[in-house]
Amino acid sequence: MDIPSPARSLVQLQKAMTRVHTTFIQSPLGSLWAPPGARFLVLHTTGRHSGKERQTPLSFTKDDDSYVVIASNGGAARHPDWYLNLQANPEAVVDVRGKEKHVRAETVSGSARDRLWNAAVTSFGGYAGYQMRAEREIPVVRLRPIDRV
Repeated sequence: MDIPSPARSLVQLQKAMTRVHTTFIQSPLGSLWAPPGARFLVLHTTGRHSGKERQTPLSFTKDDDSYVVIASNGGAARHPDWYLNLQANPEAVVDVRGKEKHVRAETVSGSARDRLWNAAVTSFGGYAGYQMRAEREIPVVRLRPIDRV
């Protein structure tokens, strides 16, 4: 019998917690659980290697009709998989309170990034700490709604 490495066990635990979080956000109780002012969505991407649908719960802020998410990966050295999936295929779906919308992702830069980053940090102060830990600029991603025929 193989004993998983601590790193592998941590990845398996993270995946299990993501599934639980996703299920809870999509349930009728999801909006009751969130702290006041907190907003969550479930991002549906296509795996860049597997081609399989991936679901990731994320906090978000708004910019007009767009959703803004932060690719912090908890301040890890590498970008989160969902962000890499969006780089390979920027079209995705967001589920916000049971309503699905098709979106196109774009990584924001310059003064727009600064503005949206500051709004995200105001919404969740932990992002500032993540940026201090990360050895990369944490991407700010705008998810613009698109019409699908």
